[in-house]
Amino acid sequence: MKRFAVIGLGNFGFHAAKALYEDNNEVLAIDTDKGRVQAIDAYCTEAILVDATDKEALKSLGLEHMDGVIVSTGTKISISILICLYLHEIGVKNILAKALDEDHEKILKRVGATQIIHPERDMAIRISRGLSRPNILDFIPLSEDYDLIQVGPPRDFIGKNLKELNLRAKYNVHIIAIKELVPENFVLVPPASFVIKDSDILIILGKSEDIRKIKALK
Repeated sequence: MKRFAVIGLGNFGFHAAKALYEDNNEVLAIDTDKGRVQAIDAYCTEAILVDATDKEALKSLGLEHMDGVIVSTGTKISISILICLYLHEIGVKNILAKALDEDHEKILKRVGATQIIHPERDMAIRISRGLSRPNILDFIPLSEDYDLIQVGPPRDFIGKNLKELNLRAKYNVHIIAIKELVPENFVLVPPASFVIKDSDILIILGKSEDIRKIKALK
């Protein structure tokens, strides 16, 4: 189980926190608006009323121990910049920040954001590419006994290379590709020397019963 915090519970922040929580993660939801905090309460581990521009308040939350912190504070650019700066200074390793434009993105990166989110632009690109270049996986005729899945790496896989894992011999499955999220990259038929990171997405082909064994490792 991973631990995340979401700062700013507008439309994007609310749904980000809810999705993370529904995916069996611990989620700390933070906002200065009491109504928003109350609205997310049933869809997170803990919802708190905190001004994230207060550095001492942020320090007290232990955010440096989180697997990631999402900053989604609306249209006030200065607030998101200040929060990202404070998160960086207190030692948060993975800061995902929503940017309003390219200039905002540049500043966020300079003050410590490790990943920038452009919700409308990214969704528009994803939808357009889905229309013009449908996922090739949709066209692979698999038998009822086989699955082709995308899955995050089980804890025991992280830090090991594919040769060490020897998944073909141990589980009778094949990693046919890996999506690297940090930085973004797609590795088709990864080499045996490829080392699995916790941010990678594995695309695995195998018999349904063997795939279930892999899922159970998480």
